[in-house]
Amino acid sequence: MKHRRIPRRRAAVAGAGIAALVAAGVTFQSANASEAPKTPVARTLSSTAAGKLASTLVKDLGTDAAGTYYDARAKSLVVNVLDAAAAKTVQQSGAKARIVENSLAELDGARTTLREDATIPGTSWATDPVSNKVVVTADRSVSKAEWATLSKVVDGLGAKAELKRSKGEFKPFVAGGDAITGSGGRCSLGFNVVKGGQPYFLTAGHCTSAISTWSDSSGNQIGKNEQSSFPGNDFGLVKYTASADHPSAVDLYNGSTQAIAKAGEATVGEKVTRSGSTTHVHTGTVTGLNATVNYSEGTVSGLIQTDVCAEPGDSGGSLFDGDTALGLTSGGSGDCTSGGETFFQPVTEALSATGSQIG
Repeated sequence: MKHRRIPRRRAAVAGAGIAALVAAGVTFQSANASEAPKTPVARTLSSTAAGKLASTLVKDLGTDAAGTYYDARAKSLVVNVLDAAAAKTVQQSGAKARIVENSLAELDGARTTLREDATIPGTSWATDPVSNKVVVTADRSVSKAEWATLSKVVDGLGAKAELKRSKGEFKPFVAGGDAITGSGGRCSLGFNVVKGGQPYFLTAGHCTSAISTWSDSSGNQIGKNEQSSFPGNDFGLVKYTASADHPSAVDLYNGSTQAIAKAGEATVGEKVTRSGSTTHVHTGTVTGLNATVNYSEGTVSGLIQTDVCAEPGDSGGSLFDGDTALGLTSGGSGDCTSGGETFFQPVTEALSATGSQIG
């Protein structure tokens, strides 16, 4: 379904009033209507159901969709749109509508500018549907001169971007669920998978780019690299070379495991859990999608951004929501004492690229 976007000059006059009406739950109607029809009530949804509804609405709305996120408190899907007609479509589907200023195309344009003019080691950016901006972060390694350059680029993007400083330093968390080790380092096993009927596992690509043969925590060799992608992406596929239990489950470090039945796409606002061999199990929220991180080792794009903490050694570990696999720990800043940002390689992309499946 195609909707006509309100011209910018007209939107500048009407936008605030329309947004207020949508926020207040007022239904748009003709002037001669005798009785205002009731605004559809937003449906209560799980984060998984919200993600599916979001995919459908984004496809139906086309360029009138400007981002989605999950409101965990209200348990509802929020969809950013550009005009009242699109807002009505969203409301009728059972989701909440927000009329915003910046389209996804405009935000993508801002990301292109950042990539061309501000690819500085120690920086990251991700589209934030809650603020309707691209949020740019600089870690503590970014110098004053680099900060000045970054500020100039972000200022030139106006209301489409904002800049903030991180207290930590962006780096791949080299050193998982369960620990896997190799010559020169330790990482974490992400998810057990199957390819061609044979058992494999996924971990971080910056781990497999440095280590080719893997052992378990007892020192028993269990696998060798089959495929590795870093930078650009951050995933690696390892083939089991020894007889070892390889359940489709994540270690919860409390004597139990979480069974993993499928892979899915993360949703901004979704509550998620991470398991890794250094800091074990921590929870948090997805704060951005399609994030770009400029590590000193190279740039990785298309990542899930979260506020879940992690530390070196957690790399490659599992990000999940219930029985759904979401991502592989890539890197970030901070630690599990002070907090910080952590980024994850989407597991769906890793599965597709390697021709494997959860199992």
